[in-house]
Amino acid sequence: MTDKSPTAGDLYRPQPKIDVPDDVQEAVRTLLRWAGEDPEREGLVDTPKRVARAWAEYAKGYNEDPASHLARTFEEVGGYDEIVLLRDIPFQSHCEHHMAPIIGKASIAYLPGKRVVGISKLARVLHGFARRLQVQERLTAQVADCIWEHLEPEGVAVVIEASHACMTARGVNTPGVMMTTSRMMGTFRKDERSRKEVLALMGY
Repeated sequence: MTDKSPTAGDLYRPQPKIDVPDDVQEAVRTLLRWAGEDPEREGLVDTPKRVARAWAEYAKGYNEDPASHLARTFEEVGGYDEIVLLRDIPFQSHCEHHMAPIIGKASIAYLPGKRVVGISKLARVLHGFARRLQVQERLTAQVADCIWEHLEPEGVAVVIEASHACMTARGVNTPGVMMTTSRMMGTFRKDERSRKEVLALMGY
């Protein structure tokens, strides 16, 4: 008989609720008061805990080493020595200046040296760095540098497109604007033909 309990196999397991310290809850209440709200009204009574728990999830990248996802590699690839690309990986982060959402997609490619990595690991590296307070330029560099250092490939290419709520929902109030950043390393930086090839595969 197959076990259908919530803890069986790879079924979704609800995460245990974390305890939220009183000072963290009070910090959220202070912000609500400053914004003109009453944190004691019915709809906001549980908001401080919800906000704190949401931020524990938004910022969980601080509790992991993205490079750890690249620890297990494979050398038996049947002689494959062409570009490996994971395209249009959705991600979300928060900007370190206003703590506003950054929502976008990334394309990550590398030209293998002697080793390849499970392709899902590229997305995990991205999310490990994205789930921190960020600026897009640094996020792009961190992902590329991590792959370059730990996989030792012939080339790395990372392109990120994202919308920043600190610009679209406040300040200049310009919705629909996307910011694009890229980092090319090794072959993709030195050889124009290789760079054009990888960008074309990414859709640019």
